Amino acid sequence: MTKDRLKYFRVEARELVEALGRGILDLEKAPGDRALVARLLRGAHTLKGAARVVQQAPIGDLAHAAEDALAPHRDEASPPVSRDRVDALLRIVGEMQGALAALRAPPADEGAEQAPQAAPDEAIRTVRVEVEEMDALHDAVVEADVQAADLRRQLVRLADAGQIAHALDDQLAAPRARLEGGDLAAQRLRPVVEELRRALAGAQRALSSGAERLERELGNVRARADRLRLVPAQALFAPLEHAARDAARTLDLSVAFEATGGAVRLDAQVMGAVRDALVHVVRNAVAHGIEPAAERLRRGKAATGRIALQVERRGGRVAFACRDDGAGIDLAAVREAAVRKGLLRPEAAAALDVRGATELLLAGRGLSTSRGVNDVAGRGVGLDAARAVAARLEGRLELASSPGHGTVVELTVPVSLSAISALLVESAGATLAIPLDAVRETFFLPRAGVVRAGAGLAVSHGGMVLPFAELAAALGRPAGAGRRGHLGAVVVESGGRRAALGADRLLGVADVVLRPLPPFVEADAVVAGVSIDAHGVPQLVLDAAGLVAAAARAAGPEAQAAPRRPPVLVIDDSLTTRMLEQSILEAAGYEVALASSAEEALEKARAQRYGLFVVDVEMPGMDGFEFVRTTRADPQLSSVPAILVTSRSAAEDRRRGAEVGASAYVVKGEFDQARLLQHVAELIA
Repeated sequence: MTKDRLKYFRVEARELVEALGRGILDLEKAPGDRALVARLLRGAHTLKGAARVVQQAPIGDLAHAAEDALAPHRDEASPPVSRDRVDALLRIVGEMQGALAALRAPPADEGAEQAPQAAPDEAIRTVRVEVEEMDALHDAVVEADVQAADLRRQLVRLADAGQIAHALDDQLAAPRARLEGGDLAAQRLRPVVEELRRALAGAQRALSSGAERLERELGNVRARADRLRLVPAQALFAPLEHAARDAARTLDLSVAFEATGGAVRLDAQVMGAVRDALVHVVRNAVAHGIEPAAERLRRGKAATGRIALQVERRGGRVAFACRDDGAGIDLAAVREAAVRKGLLRPEAAAALDVRGATELLLAGRGLSTSRGVNDVAGRGVGLDAARAVAARLEGRLELASSPGHGTVVELTVPVSLSAISALLVESAGATLAIPLDAVRETFFLPRAGVVRAGAGLAVSHGGMVLPFAELAAALGRPAGAGRRGHLGAVVVESGGRRAALGADRLLGVADVVLRPLPPFVEADAVVAGVSIDAHGVPQLVLDAAGLVAAAARAAGPEAQAAPRRPPVLVIDDSLTTRMLEQSILEAAGYEVALASSAEEALEKARAQRYGLFVVDVEMPGMDGFEFVRTTRADPQLSSVPAILVTSRSAAEDRRRGAEVGASAYVVKGEFDQARLLQHVAELIA
């Protein structure tokens, strides 16, 4: 079956074009409505970006033409939209609809003839469901699940009734021989009791089997209902990478896009809105941040610009941080644009600093620092669209910039429903869930291993002294008894800090659906939300940052100030090798950072302290030998040891490694995991 790469674009584009058509008709009735013009501009801009991503240039060009027609009417001093302009816009919308109608889903078989009704059928088959309806479905399934659990409890009572019937039968049989002349009533009752016992046993078997099937089916339906509206953030990455690539090609720039946090799952509608905002953010990063290759080289940067998206769950919210390594905000251009647009007087603009510039750019005034209008930038719509999404989702859009080093745009949105993998633990009789992405390791901890550190508690593990708190204590509950004098310890990390949390039992890993607490419920910072188990019982989902903070507050100054091993930087252009070395080192308890080139590694090493470099030799651009030589000559990096890991085994290569200053030389063909870890342990100590 042929993959339909335009499926979601057709659905989204159809909605955007319909909204444009309705909005233009409304504009004819209110030609001076600037807010409506701004909304139509955002819709056209979003459609243009989506069309460029899937290489539908005709639709993108039409959306660009709609922007050109609308842009002169956005400002307060602009003339109202004329009837002729409305006619022109409606013609553009008609052409968009025609172009969309021409897009067809691919046939099921490569040589099959395309059915003419494919597009209308798809519009019927592909629908968007209201969030309230999905919530109602989920609540109904949970309620049915609760009722099924009650049925199971009633089955226990039925089994008890069967046991009573069995005991009555025994009672009627036992004294019969001792009764004078026999007992006619007992003889008559025994067949009835026997029949009752058989009937109860049959009913119990039938109901038990039915209850098992019902619970199994309800479990499947509930899982599907839970996940139906949840989309992994991974779904954002390909469209955003396409958007970055398209913008870079349009502007003749070289840009690499990378993303992390794809396992975080969110409501589909929230994710859709976030995607629209991030497309604008990514295109802005290319257009306003990344410099031409020649200019980047003059500034000592890699010729290819980098845009990195990091998705991170923070309690009941999710943050999308888009970071570029470009030139940062052009303060002079912001000042000039603010004066040109009448937002600031020249003397006020001259005093504008970076913080004031970011506030001005986020104010939704359509400010653009582009010198001209092109397919990517020039109308000040990008950040305005992202800000509008944040406002609609009751989220937050933040902007930070470092001149010459890059810009970070962070969109934080609340989560109404989020599926996460979690470690389930038991503490003081309650089942609790800890987000798995914050769990670094688990181990059994003798109670004697918990030591007093100043005014609090700490444990020593993996060469580190960690603040310690029992989960029950963190939640304000009496501590449990543990198991045979041992605790299940969970090492949790958040914001670069770690802590150990004690639980009575470690129950295993499960996927849970995180729901926010009701607004009227006040909860401690360690609680991120609640999930509902298979029996309808709520269980708390804990927040990693809150847990680490709680352990740190309870710990003494010795534990809080305990030194932490700096991370290991693994540098290799092979993804397979990077992942292998990362897994080996992380399994041994080391924190690991990755770089795919020596140039990238130098940038990272100058921005953060590392305890060790593990370097490949043969890489494009700067090789491993040159990287080690460069770091030995750098006063800031000369004290960081380096291990060369390479396929070169010749004596002259080993000699060259020693000459440039490598502390160890490991040949991939003779790779020994234990030997590598021994080198690492000796050097990082």
